[in-house]
Amino acid sequence: MGDPLNHRDNPLRIGLVGAGQISGAYLRTFPRLANLRLTAVADLDLERAKAAAADVPGARALALPELYAADDVDLVLNLTVPAAHAEVAHAAIAAGKHLYGEKPLAATTAEARAVLDAAERAGVRVGCAPDTVLGTGVQTARAALDAGDIGAPVAATAFMTTPGHERWHPAPEFYYRPGGGPLLDMGPYYLTALVTLLGPVRRVTGFSSTVRSTRTIESGPRAGTDFPVEVATHVTGVLEHASGALSTLVMSFEVWAAQLPRIEIYGTAGSLSVPDPNGFDGQVRLFRAEGDRWEDLPVRGGYAGASRGYGVADLARGLAAGTPHRASGQLAQHVLDVMESLLAAGESGHAVPVTTDCERPAAVPAGARPEEA
Repeated sequence: MGDPLNHRDNPLRIGLVGAGQISGAYLRTFPRLANLRLTAVADLDLERAKAAAADVPGARALALPELYAADDVDLVLNLTVPAAHAEVAHAAIAAGKHLYGEKPLAATTAEARAVLDAAERAGVRVGCAPDTVLGTGVQTARAALDAGDIGAPVAATAFMTTPGHERWHPAPEFYYRPGGGPLLDMGPYYLTALVTLLGPVRRVTGFSSTVRSTRTIESGPRAGTDFPVEVATHVTGVLEHASGALSTLVMSFEVWAAQLPRIEIYGTAGSLSVPDPNGFDGQVRLFRAEGDRWEDLPVRGGYAGASRGYGVADLARGLAAGTPHRASGQLAQHVLDVMESLLAAGESGHAVPVTTDCERPAAVPAGARPEEA
């Protein structure tokens, strides 16, 4: 592994694995983050890797074994398909590289634990998306909570509803196979936000349903094609946080239209409306017990102008400062465990304990920049 990062003039050198669609969002962000530098790109399609590297001065396309062995790669950015996440993670860790991956960290909680155990033995860090919670939306809500603006948090609601991705996606089958569904697809954004705001979850209960056994593709060259549904398409759950707060979660591919909040938090002295956790910013609104209307809050926390890749920069900041990074592997593992436990509760009809734990990530102060330790 390369020399450790110790100041912003010594950027963390990134080797990107998986130059698919999501890689473009990271590549657009990296140039404005002074503590990161992309040096290598690998993909099963070498021409695609070359095309991605060509747009970044100093970067080159490599075969996977070459990228893992490269002296100028400190961290492997894992943007492969979810089924390959654990395999790439273990290869990177075995090569002594730090790791940051797209969600989920692995296909199962057990696989995620194996990745974290391997990283601990190797003495390297693991980070994982989503990093949307580092933006001004969730972090302004976090600042309001920490300031006691709504008193002690009592409960929260979180809703993600859509009629289904087959309406717009030309090849939506993977959303309806094991590993897909509304909870595993979109749940990480909502659950990571809830844990960032209210802390870890210790127990869940809930129910799930699969209303239709088949769906029909509605757009693209295969429009009209039927395909099977193999997962729950509506999940309703209740999360018991270690703090005692209760969150109600609805994740659905069965709702045509709804006028529901993305996330709201209810406290002993007021309520807080949190913007879409699938984005980095948005308006946070506060209702005080002594007031008579909702008020818009100014930005009070978070990385301004954040986009995909800020979690990697925050990891680099943590390395430089010798402090924990926020979009951590432990947080990602806990969220994955919560989702698996919810699905198990839906199957059994009983409450299921969440056996993993994580620290509530540190808040991001207003005006902070991830490249400044």
